[in-house]
Amino acid sequence: MVFRALLAAHPSDISALSDLNPTNLHVILSDPDLKPSTCLRFFNLVLKNRSFISFEPHLQSYSNLICRLLKARLFSDAETLLKSVSIDGNPRYPFPAIASVVENYYPEPKIRAKFFNLMLKVYSDSGKFDQVAKVFDYMKKKGIKIDERTCTVHLLALKKSDEVGLALKFLYGMIESGLEISVYSLTVVIDGLCKNGEIKRGRELVEEMVGCGVKANIITYNTLINSCTKRWDFRELELILALMEKEQQEFNIDTYNILIEGFTSYGKVEEAERLVEEMHDKGLKVTTHIYNLLMNAYCKVGSMDTVVVLFDRMIKRSVKSNADTYWALINGFCKVGDLKMALQYVNEMQRKGIELDQVILCRLIDGFCKGGMIDEALELHVEMQNQGFGVDLSSCNRIGEGLCESNRTKEAKLLLSTMVKMGINPAMANFTSSFVQ
Repeated sequence: MVFRALLAAHPSDISALSDLNPTNLHVILSDPDLKPSTCLRFFNLVLKNRSFISFEPHLQSYSNLICRLLKARLFSDAETLLKSVSIDGNPRYPFPAIASVVENYYPEPKIRAKFFNLMLKVYSDSGKFDQVAKVFDYMKKKGIKIDERTCTVHLLALKKSDEVGLALKFLYGMIESGLEISVYSLTVVIDGLCKNGEIKRGRELVEEMVGCGVKANIITYNTLINSCTKRWDFRELELILALMEKEQQEFNIDTYNILIEGFTSYGKVEEAERLVEEMHDKGLKVTTHIYNLLMNAYCKVGSMDTVVVLFDRMIKRSVKSNADTYWALINGFCKVGDLKMALQYVNEMQRKGIELDQVILCRLIDGFCKGGMIDEALELHVEMQNQGFGVDLSSCNRIGEGLCESNRTKEAKLLLSTMVKMGINPAMANFTSSFVQ
């Protein structure tokens, strides 16, 4: 038959397409003996060579083939074809026209549902959010089954585009349509609200959804808690924790980590330490990072006795120390002027094979200078250069000021010369006024 010949035609020999008309194109695309994938290849050939045909393929041809592809579960091909005719094709058909053709020619409920859910996804992926609303309203009105997962994908797209108001409105639309809302969909909207700083609205939404039969999970609550701790909104945090208790939702390890990080950053160290002990009591893993947060927080307020106790406790509990752990100890003791203890932990970390980095070395130099130990600071500065560390302007200025205060002008000039050789502008040295005229 001529149709079979058309299908068998080599791409370089497409003159037979001139015999094609709307009727036989429809016959080809509807032929049940032809695989949908074969029909798609032929239809693409037709679209690429429109100059050989005397007509524009009808919308029904597109819709027919899309429905066949959906029935064959060739979803990716169906999506590409639908996008070509509804988003970026030439011609491009408006939603009412597409809906009318599908409604009139494809009565099978299952395929129609797949078609409109796919259309919802195509519009959403393309940022056509107003069109998504039209498709959604049309499906509700016509009683077409709406896929909750497709709606969730749309909620993610709205959140990504910072359209939180539309996401909230769409979620309510999902509820009104009778959809069984997943906790994932709820969490997507909660996350969007939290990122916009609307934590209270997020908590209220969780409370509302309980009445709709959707119970927030620990991921939802952690999203709210994380937003509270990042903004130090402890009043709202108390309400969220009270809600968790009411709903009998227990903390997981992420909840503890989020709370501890938030409390230590704000200075609520004792509350953070209580949570760490609670983790140990429950057999949850307490990481080195968590202990480092606690130790740094106590260092900020100069409670070095507590820092040492925490350090000993973490070692006894087989929590491994690292460079950040020793930074907390060394920095803390330098801060309170106890250089002897700082050096003790320097020696200990070196015995454990943990290398001193530039940050720790510069902190020690600063501590030496504040303690009047200029020679030790100079010696450490030289050692830094020998190890290949870059020149730290702040440390150099500290040493230079100390040398000038001790009337060691010659050594200060030598230090300045070294700084210049290392590429530092001499104008950035703030200790030269005593010897530069």
